[in-house]
Amino acid sequence: MKKIVALCKNRGFVFQSSEIYGGLKSAYDYGPLGVELKRNIMGEWWRDMVTTRENVVGIDASIIMKPDVWRASGHAAGFADPLVDCLVSKERFRADKAPRPAPGSEIPITCVDKGVAKDYAEQIEKRFGVVLDRDANVLHGMRAIDAATVGFFPKGAAAPLKTWPWRGYVSPLIGSPFLSDERQFNLMFRTALGAVDPMQDVSALMAEIGSAPDLAAAVKTKLGKDAETGAIAKALAENDRVKIIRALIEHVTGPHMAYLRPETAQAMFVQFKNVMDSQSLKPPFGIAQMGKSFRNEVTVEHFIFRSCEFEQMEMEFFCEPGTQGQWMDYWKDQRMAWWRRFANYPQDFTFRQHEKDELAHYADQCFDVDYKYPWGWSELEGIASRTDHDLHAHEDASGQKLRYVDQEKEDPATGKKPWAYRPFVIEPAAGATRAFLVYLLDAYHEDERKDADGKPVIRTVLKLHPRLAPIKCAVCPLVKKDGMPEKAREIIAAMLKAGINAKYDEKNSIGKRYAKHDEIGTPWCVTVDSQSIQDGTVTLRDRDTTEQVRIRVDEVVAQIRSRLDASI
Repeated sequence: MKKIVALCKNRGFVFQSSEIYGGLKSAYDYGPLGVELKRNIMGEWWRDMVTTRENVVGIDASIIMKPDVWRASGHAAGFADPLVDCLVSKERFRADKAPRPAPGSEIPITCVDKGVAKDYAEQIEKRFGVVLDRDANVLHGMRAIDAATVGFFPKGAAAPLKTWPWRGYVSPLIGSPFLSDERQFNLMFRTALGAVDPMQDVSALMAEIGSAPDLAAAVKTKLGKDAETGAIAKALAENDRVKIIRALIEHVTGPHMAYLRPETAQAMFVQFKNVMDSQSLKPPFGIAQMGKSFRNEVTVEHFIFRSCEFEQMEMEFFCEPGTQGQWMDYWKDQRMAWWRRFANYPQDFTFRQHEKDELAHYADQCFDVDYKYPWGWSELEGIASRTDHDLHAHEDASGQKLRYVDQEKEDPATGKKPWAYRPFVIEPAAGATRAFLVYLLDAYHEDERKDADGKPVIRTVLKLHPRLAPIKCAVCPLVKKDGMPEKAREIIAAMLKAGINAKYDEKNSIGKRYAKHDEIGTPWCVTVDSQSIQDGTVTLRDRDTTEQVRIRVDEVVAQIRSRLDASI
């Protein structure tokens, strides 16, 4: 990963956002080569999922949607997850995803190394008054007494010396039971619609009643019936000043609030009927969308693997109820074949089926396409059978019928035609940002070669699939004289006219130019030399094999085009 991150910066794939100001955590900018690679990946996904299929169409929906959409989908509530801080390591994590030791089991605190273990042991002794037994990088002595109590057991002791109440889980990073209280964090980004800042109204309201000795009475007087319902009524009932102020802020700003979408999927459900009617579609059919989504991720990690701003490639496939099983099998096969098609190591992609306790309450099946990252297997794409849950939720919330009317089939409930039903949905949802990282990891190679003096040197090669490579071909004059640059420019012009992303390169020795293009994944290099001027031929070099062949100048464009077409 360190080599990938360094290559991304040095060669212009990915930069830290706002780097000259110290950078912004979890925000990245895609450089000249990165934006080409990402667009090529997304273009291949769109070609496979939409352009080459008669029954899948695309949309490009607004990033900002009416908040009612997110209330209906459950995101406005479900994305407010309980978060907890480890009081030792300062790790912040989701409480619902934390490991839960069995009652009666030991709770070892496992640190990165012995130095960190020593530091954590001193912190625990100072803050909690117990001396844990340190064995290399592991701290011993804590034990889960039951689901609600944790205790410190000195070495050899049968009874705890000290106990604490706890909630039955430990921090994922080090396994610490020393945790903060749970707090709610909204994982969706909020913004305000309208040119007037609603905080002005908040300031005016607080200036009027904020210093009142009896804030609850002042709120009731000011808001009247509005204080009798919702969050304000609940806060007033608890007579908690902090909660009352928070409820007041929500009351004033709420009408202006909107969210940046946390996923692209919901627009496809909301626009289901418009798309179906306008395009005269009938199930089975799909609606696809690519675009940016935003989440206040609890943990941002592994470079661009998990970040707050990311791009998705999703498709909602609407099918007749009862046929979702066969379509799940179909889309599983299709999606795995797509991932492996562009990979050097197809065995590094596998399926993981969700267990019953992992499934969302509305899903009847879900599979992850997992990839073997340097830190282990983890998700790349999810393929879920969502039943009719989303259409049902938006039907109920909007009052609009989101159904297909099949005039030729009988309604199973009545035995009569027509059958008006909410289609079931298969959702292949992939991350374009993760795909970018995965194909970089898959492509990164180092091999040992001999230099001109016979000394061993390490050659770094990005063996990107030709259709994904940012630059398809580099054209290099051997020297910057004798008509070679002019001939190379003619070849570049012909390639660009043919729609092939090619680059002219005359800087440094030809060996260094080859090495640079190997490192950025350019599949082929064309070299113009003195023989080119004499007989109209050039050298075509292959990135992966380093083999070189001689071809005519007027064959270069056709050769590159045929090799690109053959690679798919």
